Amino acid sequence: MSFETRLFINGDYVRGQGPALAAHEPATGKVLADVASADRAQVDAAVTSAHAAFAKWGQTTPKERSLALMRIADAIEAHSHSLADVESANAGKPWRYVQAGELANVADVFRFFGTAARNVPGIAANGFRSNRHTSMMRRDPLGVIASIAPWNYPLLMAAWKIAPAIAAGNTVVIKPSENTPLSLLLLASILAEFLPAGVVNVICGDGPEVGQSLITHPLVRMISLTGDVRTGRAVLKAAAGESIKRTHLELGGKAPVIVCADADLDSLVETLREASFYNAGQDCTAACRILVDKSIEQEVTDKLSTMIGSLVYGAPERDDVEFGPLITGAQRDRVAGFVERARGDGADIVAGGNAVSGQGYFYEPTLVSAPIQSEIVQKEVFGPVLTITAFDEPGTAVEWSNASEYGLASSVWSRNSVQAMNIANALQYGVTWVNTHGVFATEMPHGGMRNSGYGSDLSMQSLMDYTQIRHIMIAS
Repeated sequence: MSFETRLFINGDYVRGQGPALAAHEPATGKVLADVASADRAQVDAAVTSAHAAFAKWGQTTPKERSLALMRIADAIEAHSHSLADVESANAGKPWRYVQAGELANVADVFRFFGTAARNVPGIAANGFRSNRHTSMMRRDPLGVIASIAPWNYPLLMAAWKIAPAIAAGNTVVIKPSENTPLSLLLLASILAEFLPAGVVNVICGDGPEVGQSLITHPLVRMISLTGDVRTGRAVLKAAAGESIKRTHLELGGKAPVIVCADADLDSLVETLREASFYNAGQDCTAACRILVDKSIEQEVTDKLSTMIGSLVYGAPERDDVEFGPLITGAQRDRVAGFVERARGDGADIVAGGNAVSGQGYFYEPTLVSAPIQSEIVQKEVFGPVLTITAFDEPGTAVEWSNASEYGLASSVWSRNSVQAMNIANALQYGVTWVNTHGVFATEMPHGGMRNSGYGSDLSMQSLMDYTQIRHIMIAS
């Protein structure tokens, strides 16, 4: 398999002039390609080209932008096999899930925002000062958006950032993770077919050099990041530099799953099979922290242990695989460190708990029984690890959940609809599912609270985030 390794600036592929970084295959540990980073001059060229393109793209009609996004969606579907090949190899995801699931969602995101572009609301009215004045509220694009995409969903998160930004009339310079640049570099060739030069640019490199040069560039008007809390803090500092920039931050999570005594446990366990272990648990919304009524703790523990024992993990090309490797050896070591420290603190490793020997960065699906104050219960592990903790009554579970530093995703499990809604209403999380977990709709917003960040991905709300509201008053 060959890979595109050049940067994409102002409508053309160009060779990076900075240090080369290796993109690995997580399933084997082998190097897939060396991707040269952008140097400072190329970062500047990308932002400058986006700024120049904004002069025209920002003035296009919603219909023109809509048609471009619709055509991009069609082309993504037409090239889904080749995109899935690259995404599966570089991110370690099972090919069948990428091709049938994630790429279908990537296309849907572009198609949704293609429609949304033609439905941006505005209000005109008179009489606020006198009948001789008419006020108008407009929503206008901001300019150049600097986007930083993560490694766990390289194409999907890029779509979440690019589609609403360009639908609103902005232009974009996006930096993929240095671990997973290959699929986004391929996607750039599709975008180039339907967008004017400079509307979307892709630059590669690390965060401290290339990322920092991008987000501090004076022509950047907004920074959109999906990443960890540490990187989010760095972005906020950069945004408050010489030029004040808007920010849009999705910074991770530690999703509580509150299981009441009357929950449908078979449905719970079947849902967690995917909601906890999809993408090897490398998901900010993964159902990773089970809070269970003490009266059913042992039953739930036994059912989860049995389910975990039946999970199939391995090489992404296999048809029976449910999850693949972790993204890097360092990430596997990080996950292993959490489990080993929990073991040393007296937690019960109910299932799994070991790195897998041999090639690739695999870690066993794992279940840990631990008290609420444990590090492994409180901190984001970002691996195939579930914790289970018992509570005395639902109010305690809500209190524990809301005390977390994170506030992205959560779920409640109860057959009693009144009880379920009371708990859901009390949870301080950007999304709460009831009797399910991890189900997304492009029409609905996705965003966090507390250290999980702010701003919405997906939905019309995301489109609004990439616009500036303006008041224009006309005297007659």
